[in-house]
Amino acid sequence: DNLALERTRLANERTLLAYARTGIILVASGATIMKLYGDDARYLIAGLALAAAGVGTIMLGVRRFRALARRLN
Repeated sequence: DNLALERTRLANERTLLAYARTGIILVASGATIMKLYGDDARYLIAGLALAAAGVGTIMLGVRRFRALARRLN
């Protein structure tokens, strides 16, 4: 029973890191698009959308991590 709880905690941490990794990639992709094609408004909007999606992904991951951590404690 104790080992199952530890496995669940570790899985929760691993999932948080996956959310963070995905969010960072989205923000970096958005910044790259804005830097390379910043003169065109369409690419600027696409870059901002990717960056916002990345930040949202990180926030969602932190929210889900905290909710599960509270339930486990």
